[in-house]
Amino acid sequence: MNLKIVQQYDSNFTLEVAAKELLFSLLKDEAFLQQIAHQAACTTVEFTELLFQPVPYAPNATKGMPIEYEPYHDSEDYVIINVPPNFMFQAKVFQPSRLCAIYRKTQ
Repeated sequence: MNLKIVQQYDSNFTLEVAAKELLFSLLKDEAFLQQIAHQAACTTVEFTELLFQPVPYAPNATKGMPIEYEPYHDSEDYVIINVPPNFMFQAKVFQPSRLCAIYRKTQ
């Protein structure tokens, strides 16, 4: 089995306004924020309203995310999560099939 390295991947996407509003409200839910803060071992977190589509490994994108989001990956001040599939379903977001959300740790 050979692995193929992707040289370039288009990670752009657009969400419909209603789907984005519902998804953001789910991602900002207080109980969900507390769950993320608990898992991140911090006091509180806030949703930065930054979403991205995970990308396959490429020589210029080695962390599975678009290059512009890599500074958040290397930062102690941020948490990156996979958006729960049930949130995607509730918001009727089917394309892309996976999203990640960035949260800022607040103390």
